Amino acid sequence: MDASRQPLAAERFVGEVGLSEDEEPLLALSKRRFVLYPIQYPDIWKMYKQAQSSFWTTEEITLSQDIWDWNNRLNDNERHFVSHVLAFFAASDGIVNENLVERFSNEVQAPEARSFYGFQIMMENIHSETYSLLIDTYIKDAAQREYLFDAIDTIPCVKKKADWALRWISDKESTFAERLVAFAAVEGIFFSGSFASIFWLKKRGLMPGLTFSNELISRDEGMHTDFACLLFSHLRRRSHPNVVRKIIMEAVSIEKEFLTSALSVDLIGMNATLMCQYIEFVADRLLEALGSPKHYHTTNPFDFMDMISLQGKANFFEKRVAEYSKASIRPSGGDNSRIL
Repeated sequence: MDASRQPLAAERFVGEVGLSEDEEPLLALSKRRFVLYPIQYPDIWKMYKQAQSSFWTTEEITLSQDIWDWNNRLNDNERHFVSHVLAFFAASDGIVNENLVERFSNEVQAPEARSFYGFQIMMENIHSETYSLLIDTYIKDAAQREYLFDAIDTIPCVKKKADWALRWISDKESTFAERLVAFAAVEGIFFSGSFASIFWLKKRGLMPGLTFSNELISRDEGMHTDFACLLFSHLRRRSHPNVVRKIIMEAVSIEKEFLTSALSVDLIGMNATLMCQYIEFVADRLLEALGSPKHYHTTNPFDFMDMISLQGKANFFEKRVAEYSKASIRPSGGDNSRIL
């Protein structure tokens, strides 16, 4: 086959392959986009209400024990790993928001979906604030802090992930469906290994503030990924499974390189081979959620991640009630320690 040939519609799409983007019900311009009721997409609205019920703020995180652990219990390799993972996270939520503001919120016309995106933008701001605060709290050297905050320019493995996501925002040739899959991969795959590595620290009883914030944020990002899959299922012209698989495989390759070569999980005592297996497992789960067959057929090597998903919501509500009265940001002494 001629590599330069443009793919036929039947090779690129499934469903109503002849449908144009402006004919897609979710994307079709309508004055009804200004009015919420009557609800036309009850499942999309239900997910918005689910997101709303899981609201939290940075002020609910306590970091006093983390400062002790950072200085006295983590070794140099572990501090290097955590700081670089946080550097990626600190930038990534801003990239997700850029896509939501510049592309998705402008393209999607259904008010139920716009409600979700509006709430997601706020939650991504909270995630970004949390990661920035964690870096600001743990890293005392000003030059090192700036290096981490500028990770998209200063850390090549972070830049590679950021560039992949940014390319989809600026791509004017790709369809909404393709970009929906790409950002499901950003939130569902690019974040997955890093989330698992921080939960590994929780399993070892380290950094309770970091691991609790990771619990909250990973739950939010899982919901955002589920929402992308839900919107994808509503499209009448969807990306062909071969196209979906190609996008997901690109993300898997980049994430494997990030956590096994560029910033190896060996640094915190995790097995890099098992991490690759976990990323494949997550990718297969995402493929199925997008209506495509599994590609890797890999089992979950991290049983503790299954337990996290089962316990997360209950623990969240128990913890937030206990910590709610402490909801103030105040420095302790003259350093970066904070009680949140």
